Amino acid sequence: MARNKSTDPSTGVDGTKPKKQKKQRWYHQVWDAYKMTRTEDPAVTWIMLAVFVGILAVAIGIGLAWGPWVYTLIVGLPFAFLGSLFVLTRRAETAAYSRIDGQPGAARAALGTIRRGWTFDDEPVALNPQQDLVFRGIGRAGVVLVGEGPSHRVSKLLDAEKRRITRVLPNVPVTTIQCGNGEDQVPLKKLARQVQKLRPTLTKPEVAEVSKRLRALGGAKLPIPKGIDPTRARPDRKGMRGR
Repeated sequence: MARNKSTDPSTGVDGTKPKKQKKQRWYHQVWDAYKMTRTEDPAVTWIMLAVFVGILAVAIGIGLAWGPWVYTLIVGLPFAFLGSLFVLTRRAETAAYSRIDGQPGAARAALGTIRRGWTFDDEPVALNPQQDLVFRGIGRAGVVLVGEGPSHRVSKLLDAEKRRITRVLPNVPVTTIQCGNGEDQVPLKKLARQVQKLRPTLTKPEVAEVSKRLRALGGAKLPIPKGIDPTRARPDRKGMRGR
C-alpha cells in the first residue's frame, strides 16, 4: 500500500523531505569569531601574525642552537597556531563586550558566561522608565543584585530591591553590584569575575530554599503611567447614541 505523502511526518507540506542543517565545523566558528573581532579590533590580524611568527622564530632559534631546525620548526607550528588562537579568543571576548556595552540587558548577557554556581533570572527584577535594570542571581554566596545604568539612578533601584529581599530573607547575604563605566562601578568585561569572587556562605539545600522563596516573591512590575486604566475604562453610552 502506497504511503500518503501528506501524512508522512518525515516529509513537508509539498511532499519533499526537509533538508538537514549542516553541522558547523570548528574552523567555521573560528572564522566567524575572527570576522567579528576584526570589525571591532582591526589590529587583531597583525597581533595574531606577530605571535605566530614569534613562536616559529623561537622554535627555529632553538633548533639552530641545539639541533636540526627542521624538527623544531615542525614542533613549533602547532604551538604557533595555538598561540594565535589564544590571542583571538581573548580579543574576541573583549570585542563581544564592546559590542553590547551600554545596551539594555548587557549585564545579563555577561552574567550568562558564568556556567557553574550561580542561577540568574532572564528577566530583570526591577526597572524604571529610563531603562535602568536590576538582575538577580542566587548562589552559595547568597543573593546578588546587579544593576546597570547611571549610578545616581540605579543605586535607588538596588537599595529598594535589597530591602524587599531582606524583609523575606533576613539572614541571607545580599550583595549589590553596579555594572558600568562610572565611578565605583564594575566594567562589563569584569562583571562575571567580580560575581565569582564572592565567598560561599550557604549550603546547597539553603540555596534551593532561597530560590523557592524568591520565586514566590515575584519579579518586576512594569511602570504604568498615571491616568485612566484602559482595561477599566467604560464607554460613554450617551455619546455612542449621539446624545
